[in-house]
Amino acid sequence: MPATKDRTSSNRAATRPSRPFILWREVATAYAAPALTAGTAGLLTGQRDLAVAACTTIAGTSAVVAFLVGAWLRRGGRPRRWTVTTPRLVLTAALVITGAAAAALLGWFTAQWLPAHTPVPNSPWLERLRIDLPVSAALATTIITLRWRATTPARPGSPA
Repeated sequence: MPATKDRTSSNRAATRPSRPFILWREVATAYAAPALTAGTAGLLTGQRDLAVAACTTIAGTSAVVAFLVGAWLRRGGRPRRWTVTTPRLVLTAALVITGAAAAALLGWFTAQWLPAHTPVPNSPWLERLRIDLPVSAALATTIITLRWRATTPARPGSPA
């Protein structure tokens, strides 16, 4: 390798080409990753309920949240100005708090309302929703937001 390799760039990560943000691929990954990891952990530890939840509430929530957040961030291919100019960690934290809070409310509402108003009995899987939904939503939102920001060019003069 020649000794004249260009080392003038102080931020090599910014010059490295990244894989483009393709929503269906991100959603598929958001489903597969928790399904495989939590499902494997459930099988290895003998926790049948975790293995089932891995493919339903955990991975399903991750995929739905990844789709919703990714579609909202892309907004027809034109990102909102504030999502590009806001510092990456601030944007991620704001979206994670919003997504996890919405998922926690949905989990709480479902676990309380469903047994009281339908023939569905109160069962352990309903109680899992209170944990599975917000944790899955927080992880999916974090990963999708960071992936999207890594592939979206910053506007001139904006902080990274």
